[in-house]
Amino acid sequence: MKLNTPLLALALGAFAIGVTEFSPMGMLSVIARDLDVSIPSAGMLISAYAFGVVIGAPIMTLGFASMSRRRLLMLSMSIFTLGNLVSALSDSYTTLLIGRIITSFNHGAFFGVGAVVATQLVPADKRASAVAAVFSGLTIANIGGVPLATWVGETIGWRSAFLGMTALGLITLVALRVSLPKLALDGQTSMADEIKVLKRGSVLFALLLTVVGASSMFTVFSYISPILLDETHASSLFVTCMLVLYGVGLAVGNYLSGRFADRNLSGALIVCLVATILLLVVFAATMQSALIVAPVIFLWGISSFAIVPPLQALVVREAHDAPNLASAMNIGAFNLGNAFGAALGGGVIHLGLGLPAVALAGAGTSAVGLVLVLLFQQSKKKAQLAAA
Repeated sequence: MKLNTPLLALALGAFAIGVTEFSPMGMLSVIARDLDVSIPSAGMLISAYAFGVVIGAPIMTLGFASMSRRRLLMLSMSIFTLGNLVSALSDSYTTLLIGRIITSFNHGAFFGVGAVVATQLVPADKRASAVAAVFSGLTIANIGGVPLATWVGETIGWRSAFLGMTALGLITLVALRVSLPKLALDGQTSMADEIKVLKRGSVLFALLLTVVGASSMFTVFSYISPILLDETHASSLFVTCMLVLYGVGLAVGNYLSGRFADRNLSGALIVCLVATILLLVVFAATMQSALIVAPVIFLWGISSFAIVPPLQALVVREAHDAPNLASAMNIGAFNLGNAFGAALGGGVIHLGLGLPAVALAGAGTSAVGLVLVLLFQQSKKKAQLAAA
């Protein structure tokens, strides 16, 4: 599928949001030292952002349900720009925390509504590819944008990094205004319609599967650095290279899943989940070997993110008559899975089961997701037979 200009503008916004969400992880020490707070306190900047995404998604989507999709996307990016500007100008921890919370309120609405808009810009058989095109900005952010922002934060200052994110927000605003058309379905769904859709079993299934899929990813990824340092006995440079390699895997998985999910959405999910289970089991057994770890991390990056575009497309499909809230809530579900996964991995470590057990816990979570997909596929077949 050729990448058209509106999709490029949406991908640019996804890139900007990806950089803003993940780069503070690499600047925590710098921020903590500059603002004279502890590392755990600085870590609350990340937790507050994730919490803001979960809360902000329904507030933004329902509160502006009657607004045209183009205007809502521009409002979302305006909030992003304002929040990053507050962060860049902050002279205290409290002000920076407020800036992060303001910024987070754009996240769910932008990705949720952006995914819906993307599916309306292409033919029906290219919808998963369109969603993947939008999410490509997020994967590219992990490859280049986040390392660059981290470098700027360490060499020039973390406020300069946030100023750069503010500039990205302004550029995206212009791109959205110029490229996005006035869609025929703009503003025709009510708040009641959006809430009603969330009661559908198929929509709830997709949201649950997103939580499970994200939990599997972040159960392991949250602790990838100590795994590589303590089990693989790797250098800091090797860890950095593996993070970049994982980011490249995310981009490849995003691209491939968009193409194959257009042909068989459930099949793409099953293949990705099975691959993730196998790769994490192999990772648990071989994480002491740097030669084996490198290709496994790359392939795991492909399989772990390859479920994201199909799940977003599934939510939009199952909530087709009022998809905006459901799509935004799916982004919140991903962040909820992030929190659950980190807690699960931390719990495994706290119990003294060892770092290889963290990878096995991630594999087990993917196995739960696989069972859910198979059950969903079976229920769909039964419904089709009953309708015939």
